[in-house]
Amino acid sequence: MSSLTIHNLDDELKARLRLQAAQHGRSMEHEALEILRLAVLAPSSDLGLAKRIHQRFAALDVQELPIPKRRKFGKSTRSPW
Repeated sequence: MSSLTIHNLDDELKARLRLQAAQHGRSMEHEALEILRLAVLAPSSDLGLAKRIHQRFAALDVQELPIPKRRKFGKSTRSPW
């Protein structure tokens, strides 16, 4: 099995890792290994932002969202340019 050394680890990050490891009953090394394992082995999402948003809201019934009537505000909404 290989080893990995992490240089310049921020003190705050190390303290949080130590706390999280203690909460899970693990050593810091085992906690870091588990975090890496979960991050690397997690299924990657090749979907773009628009597709992820669409998937999240695709199940909503469009009838629940009525389209409001248009109203005119001021003189003209056209740009002078």
